[in-house]
Amino acid sequence: MSTEENPAAAPRSLAEALRGRDDAALAALLRSRPDLITPVPTDLTQLATRAGTRASVVRALERLDRFALQTAQALAVAADPASYGELLGLLAGDDGDPAVSAALPHALATLREQALVWGGDDRLRLVRTARELLSPSPQHPSPTGLGPTVREATAGMSPGRIQEIVATAGLPSTHDSVSAVTALTTLFGDPERMSALLDEAPAESVEVLERLVWGPPYGQVTADPAARLRWLLDRGLLLPTAPGTVVLPREVALRLRAGRAHRTPEPLPPPVEAAATHRPQVVDATAAGQAYTALATVEELLKDWDEGGPAVLRAGGLSVRDLKRTAAALDTTEPVAAFWVELAYAAGLLASDGEADERYAATPAYDEWRELPTAERWALLVTAWLTATRTAGLIGGRDAKDRTLSALGPGLDRSAAPEVRHRVLTLLAALPEGAAPSHDAVLARLHWERPLRGGGRSTAGPDTSATEDRRGEDLRARIARWTLSEAEMLGITGRGALSAHGRALIGAPAPEPRSPTQEPTGPGDKLPVHHLTHHRPALPPPALSPTQQSTATAAAARLLAPLLPEPLDHVLLQADLTAVAPGPLQRPLADMLGVLADVESKGGATVYRFTPGSVRRALDSGQAASDLHAFLAAHSRTPVPQPLAYLIDDVARRHGHLRVGAASAYVRCDDDAVLNEILADRRAAGLGLRRLAPTVLAALADPAGLLEGLRAMGFAPAAESAEGDVLIARADARRTPPRTPPAPVPDGPPVPDDTLLTAAVRAVRAGDLAATTPRRTSAGDPAGPGELPRTTAAETLATMQAAVLTGEALWIGYVNAEGGASQRVIAPVRVEGGFVTAYDHTADEVRTYPLHRITGVAELAEDEG
Repeated sequence: MSTEENPAAAPRSLAEALRGRDDAALAALLRSRPDLITPVPTDLTQLATRAGTRASVVRALERLDRFALQTAQALAVAADPASYGELLGLLAGDDGDPAVSAALPHALATLREQALVWGGDDRLRLVRTARELLSPSPQHPSPTGLGPTVREATAGMSPGRIQEIVATAGLPSTHDSVSAVTALTTLFGDPERMSALLDEAPAESVEVLERLVWGPPYGQVTADPAARLRWLLDRGLLLPTAPGTVVLPREVALRLRAGRAHRTPEPLPPPVEAAATHRPQVVDATAAGQAYTALATVEELLKDWDEGGPAVLRAGGLSVRDLKRTAAALDTTEPVAAFWVELAYAAGLLASDGEADERYAATPAYDEWRELPTAERWALLVTAWLTATRTAGLIGGRDAKDRTLSALGPGLDRSAAPEVRHRVLTLLAALPEGAAPSHDAVLARLHWERPLRGGGRSTAGPDTSATEDRRGEDLRARIARWTLSEAEMLGITGRGALSAHGRALIGAPAPEPRSPTQEPTGPGDKLPVHHLTHHRPALPPPALSPTQQSTATAAAARLLAPLLPEPLDHVLLQADLTAVAPGPLQRPLADMLGVLADVESKGGATVYRFTPGSVRRALDSGQAASDLHAFLAAHSRTPVPQPLAYLIDDVARRHGHLRVGAASAYVRCDDDAVLNEILADRRAAGLGLRRLAPTVLAALADPAGLLEGLRAMGFAPAAESAEGDVLIARADARRTPPRTPPAPVPDGPPVPDDTLLTAAVRAVRAGDLAATTPRRTSAGDPAGPGELPRTTAAETLATMQAAVLTGEALWIGYVNAEGGASQRVIAPVRVEGGFVTAYDHTADEVRTYPLHRITGVAELAEDEG
């Protein structure tokens, strides 16, 4: 039994309480508060000190659920120490609440596990820092709405005034202020006497108390208070705290509240129920369709940037104009386009090229990604989304310096995002298959689980409100809303319900099959949620480790693969110069068709249109007219229409008739009549053309501008090299150097694994043993508690040699090569050559120490030897 549970050995401090824990309990503390082992403390006293620092306590309070936080808030306004019965009364009230009574042991165990509360049930103590953060004050009113106690409120009041209040309240006068305040406090805590006093109060005075009872407890009064206020002030039911300010004492408020510290205790999490239900097969099919659309959208985005994407802003990121152009190219809204851009960046498929004229482009990883099977490409995207701290929903908002947050720019990392995404999907996984919850129910549950967490950064304190947007919604809630929307776009959910591959993605087990009576009969049916009716709410499951996530992602890809459509190897050519792809196309076919034709419409079937410009684009890429005829004949289920064959032959016949090269630029053609036609055309005036020879024209424009200008005039020029060879234009030539995807910004220290926890607990125990082991004292050992022993080299050597013969353990002071001093308990085995070999109880292993680095030695006390 630990000392926290044994009244006979009640701990006197948090360090003693931690010393009474077993290794499993210490490991649980370090797992729930990983900042305590960064770095590993030397002993339990240092661990307790670190656990009481403001930054660590704030972080621990932020991770409490609603009822555990309400329990801590109740302890902050209770006596110090408080009994379990007193705490239960503050939470359940005079009438009692069965749900509170059932949930309180678990909430108290959570606070104890996280070292926010220590002591037995008869002497519960809230860590002093937490009490200071949660206690009421005029600057930071308590979340309970309670004011200071009578003793605190009357601390600066004159003894005469206190005696007047006591007399007016009907109490006998006392000889000192302390006893008078005690009598007044006893009166306010007595239900019967308090009821009798309030029965005498005027109705207007009772109304004043009712306005203050649930907080804030402070009010303003004039120098000459009204009669209803004077009646309360004379009896101490309101006490002055400053000129013009009065407060409702805590004891009075608790009596008016029937003993409750909170207006509405929330021992149970709000249920997440199904707002609509669908057949699981429909959900999976819908999600698979969305997954395929997501892949197509990312490909379309990066294909549009193949020849070099938008420029990088000087401050980093994408300009508003370029985001609008991207949204138009993807035929979607700007926020959705920003999400796809950020997703490609998080997955490492998109980055800046780092050149002087810095632009965004696809990375070499994009080409590798395109060659993966479809399901694996989806898995890579959703894994990047799950773990990314960059939050696309913030784009377009303002940062702390009132600067606009841009896509791909700085300032978008929110460390809470991965945790919120994982938790939202976990809540969906807890519902039956095909069940879709309402967004508000999910948000309410998340707020109950983390009421103090407003975002990825720690709040200034638990008494401050979370970071909010203009709608009054904190960042954590906004991330949850974005998660529900983004999961639908990625195909993790379908029609609002989690798909089978979505469950596998987060490592959630398949739900138990429903009985026939629970089968939904329509989209509006609601399903019971049995897992939320217990009194001990389960803690949110932790996110998966990288190894577990890799396994879960592979399982999700395997489930998704059969649901994805098989790529087709054919199209349907039509007489109106269009081709219809009745489904997704195989990659070589899609790539070639994307060069030969322009996409006219998308949907269940994609419509491509052939134009002179698109055919010329295919010829520019190195294809011949015969190649294009053969390609269409091989991949069309319908005969090649005559208009399309004529179009290809006509463009091919004129293609390359003109040749453009670098002079600054020139045009050459064997047919001087064509050059005469160009010179005579008014549209050629801007090109600065002049004849150098019957078959050659020089231009002021550069080769690219000359090509575009001649094409706009209806010609089909071809670019040529300095050797006179035709240059082949390839659209996929631009790639960035190899780039690493952006690393997530962690939300504090990572949760330690079992190996690190075991080593940390072992090190803390050993250090505590060395710091607390009693030792014999002597006149030559002036070292006090916590100080290193000091003995001469001769005394140290003699004591070591004697311990080798007797097998006794010794307490030593040791200074390492870096100058770090420590205390150790060792059992010497051998002393020779200026070294002592000993079993080190602190490190739990045999070590060798240079004698000249041992500052002193002392024998352990006999009862410890």
